[in-house]
Amino acid sequence: MIKNYKWLFLVALTLTACSSDDDPVADANSSDGLPLTAGTANFSKFVALGNSLTAGFSDNALFIEGQKGSYPNLMAQKFALVGGGEFKVPYMNDNVGGLLLGGTPIQGTRLFFNGTAPVNVSGVPSTEVTNVLTGPFNNMGIPGAKSFHLLANGYGNAAGVLTGQANPYYVRFASSPSANVLADAVAQSPTFFSLWIGNNDVLAYATSGGSGVNQAGNPNPATYGSNDITDPTLFENVYTNLVNGLTTNGAKGVVANIPDVTAVPFFTTVPTNPIPGLPAANAGQLNLLFGAVNQITTAIGQPNRFQTLVADDGNAATVENNPLLIQDESLVDLSAAITNALTPVLGPTTATFVGGLYGRARHASSAASSRDYILLSARGVIGTTTTSAPAPFNTVGVSFPMQDNTTLTAAEAAEVKTATTAFNNSIAAIASSKGLAFVDANTLLNQVATTGISRDGFTVRSTYVTGGGFSLDGVHPSPRGYGLIANEFLKAINTTYGSNFKGYNLGDFRILFPASL
Repeated sequence: MIKNYKWLFLVALTLTACSSDDDPVADANSSDGLPLTAGTANFSKFVALGNSLTAGFSDNALFIEGQKGSYPNLMAQKFALVGGGEFKVPYMNDNVGGLLLGGTPIQGTRLFFNGTAPVNVSGVPSTEVTNVLTGPFNNMGIPGAKSFHLLANGYGNAAGVLTGQANPYYVRFASSPSANVLADAVAQSPTFFSLWIGNNDVLAYATSGGSGVNQAGNPNPATYGSNDITDPTLFENVYTNLVNGLTTNGAKGVVANIPDVTAVPFFTTVPTNPIPGLPAANAGQLNLLFGAVNQITTAIGQPNRFQTLVADDGNAATVENNPLLIQDESLVDLSAAITNALTPVLGPTTATFVGGLYGRARHASSAASSRDYILLSARGVIGTTTTSAPAPFNTVGVSFPMQDNTTLTAAEAAEVKTATTAFNNSIAAIASSKGLAFVDANTLLNQVATTGISRDGFTVRSTYVTGGGFSLDGVHPSPRGYGLIANEFLKAINTTYGSNFKGYNLGDFRILFPASL
């Protein structure tokens, strides 16, 4: 018995020694329980450059609560625990969203979900673009900015807003009308930076349904339209200049690549086959017409463009789905061939009309190798009638082709993918050459779109409205989505610089913003 008590006494001494005040105490703010450290990074002056994703844009608007939940602002709160300085944000005036230029609205209010559909919140914007704020500001995320815009002098000149030469969000906090974004950032002598830019260099083309131009081979952005794809060589040169400028004084930083646009609900929510079974007579008439066009394509050695449409069988338990009829400008124009073939049957006037209507039309494809993407913004026109054609050729998506600005065709999606891959290769190479932390946002958001990402008892998905990853505009993250992204940035910083920041609990972020904030 005496020996047993002695043993217990020795154990007690050992436990007491292990918990002495001289030993490190577990830190609840760190990822590993050790004392929180910045590692080799210096966060005393953190500046974030980018576009709407950096600004905290959400629900098709920029507003105060969205800006507070931006990933740089979330990161800055963690940095403050290890000596990070003040992080100034060019806050909007309200939580309504929208912008005024000379008192005239130029950007609408934010969206909210009313239980049935996304709608705009009530109220009017109160943020006047020409009321310039006193800076400098640490969050330099500028909604709508492309890579080369960050180097453009005068991008903050109010006189150029309506002509597209300037950005209203930058006008609000540019150091002068002639300033450029990079120079304003470098003037702050950042010790640490984040850079997430390039999404808009392909996104504007994609969200417009490929209505812009692929500028590959053209390195002159002065000749670009607002919806064009940026030349990869220009992008690489611009990105190099941005990183060189930000690291001039030895600043460390973190960069992220560009997500695949097909990972966001703006392109994946509306299926390619949302048309229910048609009345038998309508299905029969269209199948005869489309079958005749298929015979023409077969005769000239081209793939068939149309599928056989399914009629409503009258059984409520049966699910019949027909593909959307879309316009595809990449197709060979068969207008003349269709007109010639149908003239004996329909007469020259009707045959000419039908030939022009279906010369570059086809049914949308859902096959992985030739997937078309129907834009979220097209939901309101599917199945409606148009005044552009007489009955029975006037039902949009059924007998009247969905127009180019409603669909990202497989050929257009391939152009976007090629450019995205080139941009991401440049980002990864430049980040590696400078020893910067790197966030693979492309892989992250593809995972959200496929399997979902489970954290803290929640699974973040890209399902529109309910998935938790994206806001109601279908492009920008939700509050929880921004929390997930902030955690990925922090994880990359930990890996590269030896810090040990603990990520946010995703359960602390709401999925969507309510009507009132």
